[in-house]
Amino acid sequence: MALIEVADVEKVFDVRRRAGLFRREKTQVRAVDGISFEVPRGEVVGYIGPNGAGKSTTIKMLTGILTPSGGRLRVAGVDPSRDRNRLAHRIGVVFGQRTTLWWDLPLRDSYALVRRMYRIPEARYRANLDRCVELLDLGALLDVPVRQLSLGQRMRGDIAAALLHDPEVLYLDEPTIGLDVISKAKVRSFLRELNAERATTVLLTTHDLQDIEQLCERVMVIDHGRMVYDGPLGGLHEVAGAERTLVVELERELPPVAVKGARTVKVEGPRQWLAFPASDSAAPLVAAVAAEYPLLDLSVREPDIEDVIARMYAGGGA
Repeated sequence: MALIEVADVEKVFDVRRRAGLFRREKTQVRAVDGISFEVPRGEVVGYIGPNGAGKSTTIKMLTGILTPSGGRLRVAGVDPSRDRNRLAHRIGVVFGQRTTLWWDLPLRDSYALVRRMYRIPEARYRANLDRCVELLDLGALLDVPVRQLSLGQRMRGDIAAALLHDPEVLYLDEPTIGLDVISKAKVRSFLRELNAERATTVLLTTHDLQDIEQLCERVMVIDHGRMVYDGPLGGLHEVAGAERTLVVELERELPPVAVKGARTVKVEGPRQWLAFPASDSAAPLVAAVAAEYPLLDLSVREPDIEDVIARMYAGGGA
């Protein structure tokens, strides 16, 4: 049974632009242009696309913040724009660029206010808070004012706040933006456990493909308000012909590395960049380089979302 249902949904904004010294003309911007999809209960889905594609507009319609210009929306059987208060008790939302916490209050007091807002029973609130504090490593931060938290600490605090009332659906809009490697790992691990233990449905928007690869089996790509791909992540890489990059640091300057399954695209002294299909595992390539060349260090760089979508259009995949 689909927990999220989106059928031919549109969102059109009226925009006034200067058309002369004293005159303005009204034009329409179609932010979302007839998209349809369903998300079953318990699925974690990546919802990706370039800036301005319509991702955040879709999330705002699914939460009831915006009303669709056309089409049909249902979340847990509820029309978000018509019954926003009822829906609020069944969803959790985290916007990476904004906080839902109270800026001058410690985390502990912010959570107490969330409990009152959602009328969460004491035992349930305490159990959920203890679990979030443990898994997101928030124990030392509970008495720190939100304004003194780093971005990574605040983001973990926001995720905990969104989950205190046991939402059925969790919307995450850029939840790892600006986070360091350790904070990203903690957030991803927590979300995996949350989904495994409670079957929480997650819709994740992000520019970080590692978020998608580690959390999602399904990915939807939106561009210019239209759905251009809906399927497994591996299929997206195959459609787009996307490439990852293996950056190798050798002991000394050598001719371009030649190993099966990759091509050298750049050489700067002892450092070389090797491109290989994003749908392939990096492990055999790393093993081949390590076996044949004096290797000091290496790293794998993921393809940019914008690059993946550009390749889709260049190859006719859309």
